[in-house]
Amino acid sequence: MKPWDDIISADEQAAYRAAGFGRSGGLGIRPALLIIDVQYRTVGTRPQPFWEAIKEFPTSCGEVGWRAVGHIAKLLEVFRANDWPVLYPHVAPKVSTEGGRLAEKVPTIMNIPARGYEFVAEVAPLGNDVLLPKKHPSAFFGTALASHLIDLQADTLIVTGCTTSGCVRGSVVDAFSLNFKVFVPHDAVYDRSAVSHAVNLFDMSEKYADVGSTSELIEKLQSLWRSKT
Repeated sequence: MKPWDDIISADEQAAYRAAGFGRSGGLGIRPALLIIDVQYRTVGTRPQPFWEAIKEFPTSCGEVGWRAVGHIAKLLEVFRANDWPVLYPHVAPKVSTEGGRLAEKVPTIMNIPARGYEFVAEVAPLGNDVLLPKKHPSAFFGTALASHLIDLQADTLIVTGCTTSGCVRGSVVDAFSLNFKVFVPHDAVYDRSAVSHAVNLFDMSEKYADVGSTSELIEKLQSLWRSKT
């Protein structure tokens, strides 16, 4: 079953098939991993149910975030082992008036305790990783992400992190628009809304990206690695 099968009816899914949507784009040969906004502000400092987690950080997604972190860690291990690039688009604290509409629309994102902006230790960046502070949902908008990817000669983006309906989706659409192949591991992205999570995964899978499990993706990446040796 797909994550959206309990929400998107079989008839609606068939309508997309009839229109020719949902074809696989496949992977290229130079993957890069995006880990978007996996900071304590989005999961809390420990796994807790949602309503408990938001007592620590109101922007936390709770336990669903921590489940995704476990899958991101598995992907990160593969990328580290193959010396493939890892990039960290992330919300940084508001500096003066340079917060943009995101800071205006959701001010809690920009005004939380400093601990909240720290990267979750299980998937934290290392010295050679690329850090990309952002002020907007898409990891591309107002950042140097595209130029880094060109320099790295990446042709495929693996997009993880949060939220599925916000920064993940915005980044996926822009990546697709820039002609990158895109894969979204559905268990390595998260959202505070289960419905938004599922519906946006479906929409991305039909139009902008391949969507599958982390284990399916790792198998594909291992095949890619074997083909190079």
